Amino acid sequence: MAEPKKRLTSARSGKRRSHISPKKIILNQCPKCKSPIIAHRVCKTCGFYKNVDVLRLEEKERVKEERRKAEKAEEKGETK
Repeated sequence: MAEPKKRLTSARSGKRRSHISPKKIILNQCPKCKSPIIAHRVCKTCGFYKNVDVLRLEEKERVKEERRKAEKAEEKGETK
């Protein structure tokens, strides 16, 4: 097994681990409701992200999916 020729100093080990420390969370202000939010996240209060109502979009997508499933079920029922 390979052995290091010399022991690493604590300074060298510290430099290698310098990026591991926890970072400070920067809060921004939601443009819609003015509540504090983390950058690049959907606002938990109003559900907007970049002035688009993301939560409503997800709800609409769910409704579309349910309609597709219902249509497929009807097609299978008619062919039998």
